[in-house]
Amino acid sequence: MTTTTSRSTGGRPVVPSSSVLRPLGLDEVRITGGFWAARQETNRVATLAHIEHWLEKEGWLGNFDAAVEGRLPAARRGREFSDSEVYKLLEAMAWELGRRPDDELDARFDAIVRRVAAVQEPDGYLSTMFGRPGQGDRYSDLEWGHELYCYGHLIQAAVARARTGGDQLLVDVARRAADHVCATFGPDGRQGICGHAEIEVALAELSRVTGERRYLDQAALFVERHGHGTLRDIEFGRSYFQDDQPVREARVFRGHAVRANYLAAGALDVAADAGDHDLLHAVATQWENTVARRTYLTGGQGSHHQDEAFGEDFVLPPDRAYAETCAGIGSIMTSWRLLLATGESRYADLVERTLFNVVATSPAHDGTSFYYTNTLHQRVPGAVAPADVASARASSSLRAPWFEVSCCPPNVARTFASLAAYFVTVDEDGLQVHQYADAEIRTALPDGTPVEVDVHTDFPDSGVVTFRVLRDTGRDWSLRVRVPAWSASARLSSGGETWSVEPGTAEVRRTFRAGDEVRLELDVSPRVVTADDRIDAVRGCVAVERGPEVLCAESLDQTVDDVAELVVDASVPLREEDGVVVATGRRAASTDRAWPYPENASVGPEGQGDRTGPAGEPLDVVLTPYHDWANRGPSTMRIWLPTA
Repeated sequence: MTTTTSRSTGGRPVVPSSSVLRPLGLDEVRITGGFWAARQETNRVATLAHIEHWLEKEGWLGNFDAAVEGRLPAARRGREFSDSEVYKLLEAMAWELGRRPDDELDARFDAIVRRVAAVQEPDGYLSTMFGRPGQGDRYSDLEWGHELYCYGHLIQAAVARARTGGDQLLVDVARRAADHVCATFGPDGRQGICGHAEIEVALAELSRVTGERRYLDQAALFVERHGHGTLRDIEFGRSYFQDDQPVREARVFRGHAVRANYLAAGALDVAADAGDHDLLHAVATQWENTVARRTYLTGGQGSHHQDEAFGEDFVLPPDRAYAETCAGIGSIMTSWRLLLATGESRYADLVERTLFNVVATSPAHDGTSFYYTNTLHQRVPGAVAPADVASARASSSLRAPWFEVSCCPPNVARTFASLAAYFVTVDEDGLQVHQYADAEIRTALPDGTPVEVDVHTDFPDSGVVTFRVLRDTGRDWSLRVRVPAWSASARLSSGGETWSVEPGTAEVRRTFRAGDEVRLELDVSPRVVTADDRIDAVRGCVAVERGPEVLCAESLDQTVDDVAELVVDASVPLREEDGVVVATGRRAASTDRAWPYPENASVGPEGQGDRTGPAGEPLDVVLTPYHDWANRGPSTMRIWLPTA
C-alpha cells in the first residue's frame, strides 16, 4: 500500500503517514474561478457569518458562557450535540483562513476559541451537556450523549488550525481533551464507544499532526470495539450505531448513514497508518457493495427517514430519499481516503458525483439557507421556511436558514473551505488531477522537483480542461488526469498529438517545459440513464445527466403545473438550446376512479397501465441541474421521469 510518504501537512484535511498518493493542501492548490470558486466565495462572504449568527441566536455558543458563569443546566440551549456545531464552524474558519488570510475572521475565530477554552476542566473534559449538578454524569449515555462525537469535531477543528497556522490555543485544548479520552477509554479504561462515530477520524489526524502514536492507537481501539454489542440495543437495532458487526466482517455500509461513513473513514485512517491491508480491503468491499446497491443516482446515501439510515439493497425510493447532506460529506471523506490508499479513479468519480449533486445542492445560491435532506422527487410544492425561526429537520420542502438539528450547514461550510485539498495529488512519478476547476497548482514532487501548473476550464459547462505548465523541471514526470466514467468519449492532446482515452486515468509523461499544454476533452453532452431493474421504485423511468450533473424537471420550467403530469419519450434524442437540456414528452393521460386497481387494465410495454395512453401532443420537458432546484420558490420536481 505504501509508495509515497508525506513531506508536509500544510492545509490538508487528510494526511496519511503513507499512501499511494499524497494529497496537496490549500498552500499548494488554489481554486481561482468557475463553479467551485463561486461557491467558495459565497461560503466566505455569507455562510460563515450566517452560521455564527445562528449559533449566537440559538444560544449554542452561549452555552459555553453559561458554563463558565455557573448557569447550567437551566440556561443550556440546543440538543446534546450542539457543541459540535461550534467546533465545525471553527474548523470551517480555520480552513478558510488557510485558503485566504483575513484579520477580521481570525479575530472572530480566536474569540470563539477563548469562550470554548474557558469551559475545559483540569483533566481535559469539555462539555456543556454533562458532568455538572443537575446534568447527567460524564459518559452516562454513550448511545445518545455524543460526548466523544463532540470531541471529534473539536479535534478536527484543532487539526485544521494546526495545519493552517495561527494561534495554537485551540490545539492545546484539543490535545488535553484527547489525552483525557485516551486516559478514560484506553486499553485499561472503559471499553465503550460513541454512538456516533467521529472521534476515530479525529484522533488519527491528531496523531499525524503531533506525532503521538497513542492517539492513533486509541482510534484503532474504537474502530475494533464496534460490532461487539458494546452499546445498548435500541428500536432501530445496533446496526444504527454500527455495533452489530465488527468492521472487518461487515460487507456493506448499514445503519445511520453519517455514522457509517464516519466510521469507515476512521477505519481507513487506521489502516493507512498501521499498514493494515486487511482493514483497508474490508472497507473497500463495503464501499463497493454500498455504491452498487445502496446509493442514489445523485450520490446521496440513506433512504430511511425514521433512523436516517441506509435501506436494504436496492431500496432507493426517490420521493422518500433521505440522502442527508452530512451523509454525502461522509461519503466524500471515505471515498477520498480510498483514492489516496489505492490511486483508483472510481473513488474520485463518486467524490465528483456527490459534490455536484449533494453538497452543492444543500445551500441556496446565497449561502444562507440549506437542505438537510435531499429528495429526488418533490410531489408537493415546499413551504417557505420562516427566516427567524429554526426549522424542524426538513424532509423535502424548501431550504431553511437553520434547523433544530443543524449539523449540515457547518458541515457544508468546512467542506467548501477545504475543497481545493480534494482536487490534486502527487506521487513519486508526477501529478494527478482528480477534480476540475480553474486552479493554480504550486507544489513539489517527493524528490523536490518543483511543479507549477495552471488549470483553465469552464467545467462543467464544457468538458474542455487545459493544463499549462509554467516552469521547466529538468526531468521526466507524468501528468495524470481522471477521465470520468460518465464520459462516453474523451480525447487528450499534447505536443501536437491527439488521441482517444478511456474512462479511468489518462497520462502524459515527458520532460515538460514552461508553456507546454495538455488538453483534455470530455463528452459532457446530455445522456439518458436507466436504473437496475431491482430498484423497484423507478422501474419504467429514466433520468438525464449532463457531465457530472444530474438533471431534474422542475415545475416552474414546464408548460404543465405539476411534473407528475409529465412522461418522456426516451426514443427521441435530447437536445440543448442555449445551454438548457430539453427532452420530448407529453402530458400523461389519467383517469380518476373510486378504486385505483381495476381488473383487466391494459398494460403497456413499460408496465404503465392505462395511466399513460397515447393521448397528448408532444411537448418540451425542460431539464436543469438538480443542484439549482428550489432556488426560485415552491415547485414540484423529479429526477426519475416515467417513459411514454
